[in-house]
Amino acid sequence: MGNIAAENADFAIEFTAAAEAELPTFAAPVFRPGDEGYAAEIAGFQTAYQHSPAVVVAARHAEDVRAAVEFAARHRLPVAVQATGHGLSVAADGGVLISTRRMTGIDIDAAAATARVGAGVQAGALIEAAARHGLAPLNGSSPSVGVVGYVLGGGLGLLGRKFGYAADHVRAIELVTADGRMRTLRPGDELFGAALGSGGNFGVVTALELGLIPVTTVYGGQLMFETALVPHALEVWREWTATVPDAVTSTVAMLAFPDIAQVPPPLRGRFVASIRVAFDGSAEEGERLVAPLRAIGAAMKDDLRAMPYTESHTIHSDPADPHAYAATNAMLDDLTSEAIEALLAVAGPDSGLGAVIDIRHLGGALRTPGHDDLALDYREAGYVVRAITLPEPGAEPVEPAASVRAALAPWTVGHSLNFLYGAGDVAGEAQTRAGYRADTYARLSALKSKYDPHNMFRFNRNIRPGR
Repeated sequence: MGNIAAENADFAIEFTAAAEAELPTFAAPVFRPGDEGYAAEIAGFQTAYQHSPAVVVAARHAEDVRAAVEFAARHRLPVAVQATGHGLSVAADGGVLISTRRMTGIDIDAAAATARVGAGVQAGALIEAAARHGLAPLNGSSPSVGVVGYVLGGGLGLLGRKFGYAADHVRAIELVTADGRMRTLRPGDELFGAALGSGGNFGVVTALELGLIPVTTVYGGQLMFETALVPHALEVWREWTATVPDAVTSTVAMLAFPDIAQVPPPLRGRFVASIRVAFDGSAEEGERLVAPLRAIGAAMKDDLRAMPYTESHTIHSDPADPHAYAATNAMLDDLTSEAIEALLAVAGPDSGLGAVIDIRHLGGALRTPGHDDLALDYREAGYVVRAITLPEPGAEPVEPAASVRAALAPWTVGHSLNFLYGAGDVAGEAQTRAGYRADTYARLSALKSKYDPHNMFRFNRNIRPGR
């Protein structure tokens, strides 16, 4: 992505003859452009664009990662990392891509209620492994998302209002820094809190140790309402969120289903509001809590039920197939009736915006300050509004749904870097700074200068080294 590379020119992107000569010494598989397997290795869930590195290192072990980072530093090459490719934000053009998808080890310590997960573990695999011990991770809505990338972004999960961010439950981080050193970070280490909430800015994580929660079932699902009920559904949900206990985490989405054969006939071409609920409690109490939502009107879909936690991905039913997408977001101090009206004006049924609008209720345990100065600001926000667009692959990059952010500006306290998807060409220092308070960014920038002074890890929502 042009502007990121131009702003961070300390490292080259050209692959030298000396670097080429060293490739046969790698224990891990390596791929160069034109090699069989290169295209498959760089492919990810995001299809709007992809990395195009000079070399891919297909890491199988932590030592492979360490060797790849040391190699990159020696030859002054920048480094990108990819497990599943869901969170690809700024694509590498040249340099080294470390593919961690093969690092899928999971070790559960049931007595300590912890899991050690490798860098390539997907959420669904961790959910299944933890369930065998009567435990669950603080996962998000999609089972195919990489656990490490999700947690490094903070990890806003299905039961976040009761248990907080997933990053708040990290016990240890295994990290390779720009000097090629393998470090094990624990609370108290200065990089521990910096790494959690800042994506991959400080190195390549090879494994995480995570706390698990004693949850085996959840009450939840979707209530979906047709176009005429959308404004009423949003207002009822808004009022309802002020009354529910912290054990309830919910979202509401506005979206237009395409008129295509893959969509069930009742939904084709329809603009709907979908309320998604996750409740850590009994089905009886869940039914009582959602009664005001059912009173909105006749639902096009109602699958609220008690379910094994292993089925929790059905609450949001995120797309399972790779596709192109971009997103922006706004974290709001409150969601007032006026904010709903402003949102409907730019993104409602008659707007023609063509974006999926997702509003997530925050608060509860998400407001509790994390340990060790985790890089997660704006915990006071009551809601986050995401606007997700579906650009055509190869289309001219534009800032997604800027009209939504503008409409919500009076209530906005900041934005979440974890929910900025794609649109890497409009990424930059100002955008990253807006994801943190000024003192947090200054601290992170100082640490970046100490641990990655040449900005080797820059294919992300980049924190610039302090000057």
